[in-house]
Amino acid sequence: MWFGIAVYLLLAAALGNLACAIVPIGARTAALAGIIGVALTVLYGLVHLARGPRVKRVGVPIAKLPAAAEGYTIVQLTDVHVGTSLGREFVTSVVKQVMALDADLIVITGDLIDGRLSDLGPHVEPLRDLHARDGVFAVTGNHEYYWNADAWIAHLGSLGVRFLRNEHVTIARGFELAGVDDSSAASMAAGHGEDIPRALAGRDPALPIVLLAHHPRTITRAVAAGCDLQLSGHTHGGQLLPLGWLARLFEPAVAGLARFGATWLYVSEGTGFWGPPLRVGTTSEITLITLQRAT
Repeated sequence: MWFGIAVYLLLAAALGNLACAIVPIGARTAALAGIIGVALTVLYGLVHLARGPRVKRVGVPIAKLPAAAEGYTIVQLTDVHVGTSLGREFVTSVVKQVMALDADLIVITGDLIDGRLSDLGPHVEPLRDLHARDGVFAVTGNHEYYWNADAWIAHLGSLGVRFLRNEHVTIARGFELAGVDDSSAASMAAGHGEDIPRALAGRDPALPIVLLAHHPRTITRAVAAGCDLQLSGHTHGGQLLPLGWLARLFEPAVAGLARFGATWLYVSEGTGFWGPPLRVGTTSEITLITLQRAT
């Protein structure tokens, strides 16, 4: 919480000094206005976050999508960050929301957990109730590697979550689903690391590719590999306005749907939160993606 407050105190101080330089107001008045503004902003951020994740519906036109896959639905979860702040109750609520959407496929694009398996095992247990007609798939994010990624991959696999580690599967209704390790994984765990050529080896070139990759910046390699859609997270949309503007210095997109060449990129603002329990200018989301035939 202190970090969130500090961000807005710093912003208020900067705006207060600017106001004093432009209009004839005293420093005390500017400081008081800044403190009131920070208090209201933090209160809003707390209340907004407490509402929980909202379902965001996104349609994506895909070239080569077979007629049988028209209207295919994918639920994307990302950056849930199950840990000291978000536990079993939150996971249960998210699972209930997802199951009510009755999607064809469920994907998790990294940073599902934020702690040791010995501490959080009971908190992720509700994920056992997460299921879809074509399965539940996941890829690693950077936070999995802070807490023994191999142990988490094995445990979540026992709950029915299949990790795609630089590999792909064919979805019966007409597209390839590929997943890669987090782009920073190679420096954090032996035998891990993003490898798109390996993930796409042996793919059917007649079918479109949907790629799961935690970091949006993987898009440059996804475009080169001919992927049709990349689903990512990591940024939280910045979580606290105006931090999203800073995130744009490191990622090609921070939130929403964008196009890079022939490849679509969708970046979710995240299902949970990390750090301060605040959402200002962003919203926790469960994304319902509908694939559409491009015309």
